[in-house]
Amino acid sequence: MGNSWLRRLSPSAGDGSHMLFCFPHAGGSAISFGPLAKCLGPEYDVVAVQYPGRQDRRHEPLVGSVSGLVDGLLPELREAVEDAENFSIFGHSMGSVVAFEACRRLEHEVEARAKVLFASGRRAPSAALPELRMHLLSDRELGEHLLQFGGTPAALLEDPEFRQLILSIVRNDYRAIETYQCSADAMVGSPIVAIVGDRDPDASLAQIEAWGSHTSGSFAAQPFPGGHFFIDANCQAVGQLIRDHCARALSV
Repeated sequence: MGNSWLRRLSPSAGDGSHMLFCFPHAGGSAISFGPLAKCLGPEYDVVAVQYPGRQDRRHEPLVGSVSGLVDGLLPELREAVEDAENFSIFGHSMGSVVAFEACRRLEHEVEARAKVLFASGRRAPSAALPELRMHLLSDRELGEHLLQFGGTPAALLEDPEFRQLILSIVRNDYRAIETYQCSADAMVGSPIVAIVGDRDPDASLAQIEAWGSHTSGSFAAQPFPGGHFFIDANCQAVGQLIRDHCARALSV
């Protein structure tokens, strides 16, 4: 698969495995889904999206819009799903919205439908954003926010070079999500499963339940203990949820 946007995290996956495409959070990278790939095991071929401007793509310019990310990714994603017997899509935080838009494009352009779209740690696409725009914060304020939010090691933010790199990527990604607009009637045909940490300051169970209005298929919502990065502490449980819902979709 072209190896520009997609990274395979499950090298032992067999030809008959279920492909799971994973979309990272703001500031995140493909490798963040490594633990989830291990939890899912060889029945799942986990392929994660690597956004430009980070890790092995650090010399490429950042993409500052959700539509731009989907435009860049889609050619490789289309090629990958054409080779997959069954596939599902998982997005966390900002990645949930990028995943949703990618699902819509796949359905409309090549009639490829994910068995399940998993939306994690993100309010519904058409939900109003908080009045505070994170991408407009000062470097100091944005750094403090990242420390409180979790997911970014404090030691990296204390190093001037890494701090500047992290802040520039996160600011770009927040700008992308905070300028994104979605109509209330935008939807996919794939079933949607929305999950959230029960102490997530950025999304509540009530807010993720609004994802149900964005699918013509079935919908389920489930909380897990933890904050915004609840997957880290609930990897096995999240993996089981993925297995359960994918198996249900395949049996229909």
